[in-house]
Amino acid sequence: MAVKEPSRRAHRQLAFQALYGQEFLDCNTVEDLKKAFLSVPRQEDAPEAEEPSGFAWELVLGVWQHRRELDAVIEKFARNWRLDRVGRVELNLLRLGVYEMLYRADVPCKVSMNEALELDKQYGDARSHTFVNGILDAVSKALEKGELKARG
Repeated sequence: MAVKEPSRRAHRQLAFQALYGQEFLDCNTVEDLKKAFLSVPRQEDAPEAEEPSGFAWELVLGVWQHRRELDAVIEKFARNWRLDRVGRVELNLLRLGVYEMLYRADVPCKVSMNEALELDKQYGDARSHTFVNGILDAVSKALEKGELKARG
């Protein structure tokens, strides 16, 4: 019987968990990031790996490589909020969503927003949903109006 490929949602969940976890580690190199990624406990439908690969790894690596730029975009749309005041869960969900919007032409903005909000329901603060939605919606609209340029 063929092994079923994990859903993109499972990949996003794994990517979020790895990004959140690396916040507490000293990931200064890609090798450090790989170790952090591989150390995340896998759910039943999450991709198993001995070496980082696949959609989840692409998201983790992309967010890690572009974190300063992603943070600048988030800060631009997080009116009256400094990033150091944003919870780590919400910040990593925002980074993930904004990364997909800017760098993943294969993922529509609405899908990135919906997936980030689904993860926020599972992991975020009960009151963070509106905040995360507002920022991702503003980024999406800025892309539509040409105020932000997609890079992917």
